[in-house]
Amino acid sequence: MSTAAPAVSPTRVLVVGGGGRENALAWALHRSHGVQQVWVSPGNGGTQELEGCQQLSIAESDHDGLLAVCREHGVELVVVGPEAPLAAGLADKLRAAGFPVFGPGADGAQLEASKQWAKQLMVEAGVPTAGYWKANSREEALAALEAQGKPLVVKADGLAAGKGVTVAETLEEARSAIEEIFEGRFGAGASLVLEERTHGPEVSVFALTDGERMVLLPPAQDHKRIGEGDTGPNTGGMGAYAPAPLLDAAGLEQVRELVLEPTLAALNSRGIRYQGVIYAGLMLTEHGPSVIEFNCRFGDPECETLMPLLGPELAAVLLACANGTLHQAPALSIAPQCSACVIAAAQGYPGEIRKGDEIHSALQPSGDLQLFHAGTQRQADGRCLTSGGRVLAVVAQADTFDNAFERAYTGLAQVTFEGMTFRRDIGHQVRSR
Repeated sequence: MSTAAPAVSPTRVLVVGGGGRENALAWALHRSHGVQQVWVSPGNGGTQELEGCQQLSIAESDHDGLLAVCREHGVELVVVGPEAPLAAGLADKLRAAGFPVFGPGADGAQLEASKQWAKQLMVEAGVPTAGYWKANSREEALAALEAQGKPLVVKADGLAAGKGVTVAETLEEARSAIEEIFEGRFGAGASLVLEERTHGPEVSVFALTDGERMVLLPPAQDHKRIGEGDTGPNTGGMGAYAPAPLLDAAGLEQVRELVLEPTLAALNSRGIRYQGVIYAGLMLTEHGPSVIEFNCRFGDPECETLMPLLGPELAAVLLACANGTLHQAPALSIAPQCSACVIAAAQGYPGEIRKGDEIHSALQPSGDLQLFHAGTQRQADGRCLTSGGRVLAVVAQADTFDNAFERAYTGLAQVTFEGMTFRRDIGHQVRSR
C-alpha cells in the first residue's frame, strides 16, 4: 500500500454485507464526490441495479477472500455493514494489511457483541442506562429474577440478530425467556443480562467517529413490532422515519454530552480506538435519555431511511473516520427533508418464512424515491426472487412527513410478490403528535 498522505475522498469502495442496509450504503457512497466504483460483497438481488455498483460473491465471513478482493481492486475504503464480521475481527485483519476500514475492531465491537461488557462500560462511564444483573447460568438468572420479584427485560449476552431480547410482562414470561436462552437455541456457555424495565418512546442516534471526534446524524425512529399499532412479536424493523421530532437539536446535543462522548472516552481509556458508527438505541424516560443498547453498525431500516438525506461528502467523511482524520473532513451536508421507509416482508416473518416468490415491480426510483433490496436473490434468467424475511425497503423524501409517507406507500403499491407483508401505519407516532 502507498505511504502517501490519506486521500480526501476514495475512488474505489468495498461495502461488505448483503442486506438492505448495505444496498443503501452502496447507493449513497456511489453518489459521493470522487467515488468511481463500488463493490458489494456478497450483495443481493438488487445490487446490480445500483448505478456504479458491482456484486461480488465473497461471503462476509470469508476474511481472506475479502482481503484478496481489496488487493486485487486497490480498494481505498472498506465499509463493513453487519455486526458479525466486525465482532469476528474483519476490520482488524484489513487494517493490518493497510486498508482503511469504517467499522470498529473486534475490541470495539464488544459494544454489541457482549451486553454484559457494554453495560459494565456504561456504568463505568456514567452513561444513563437501566439497572441490570448479569448471569452466566440458568440458576443464577432465575435467582436474580426471583430476588427482584417483578418482570424484567431478558437479553441474551451475545449477537442474536435482533432476536435475543424479551421485554417480559409477567414473571412467568421472564422465566420462559431465561429457559430459552440457557436450554434452547443459545445452548451451552450462554449468558445473559436482566434489566429493569424503563418506559418512554424509543429513538435511534448514530455517531460517525474516528475514535476522538464525531459527527451526529439526524435521529430516527424504528418500528420493531410486526403488527399495526405496535402489536405482535418483535422483528428486525418494519419501517422507520427521520429526523424523529422526539429529539430536537438541544436534545441531540444532550445525547452527545450524556451518552456518546462519555462512551467514546471510556473506550479510549480501555485502549480501544473506535473508528466507525456508534448506534445508541435510547429510551426517552421522564428522567431523560437512557441507553437501551449500543450497536457497532448502522441500524436497519434506519440506514435506508437516513442515507438519502446525507450529502455527497459521505464517502470522504467515512474515509476520514477510518483514517483518524475527521477534523480534516468536509462538513457532511444533510438535506432538510423528512424521510420515510416502509419494509415489505415475506409471509410468516419474523417466524418461519416463505421464500422463492418472484418479485414484480413497476416502481421507478427517482430523486426522492428509492427501492432498496434486502432479502432478494437474482436468478440467471433475470428474475428476482424473495430469499429472506425482510425483502424490500421503499423509501421516500418530502418536505413533510405526511407527503413522505404518501410517496413511500404509493411506491410500495407498485411492488408485488406472493405473501407480501407490510405495516400500513409506519410513522403513526409522528403523525399523531
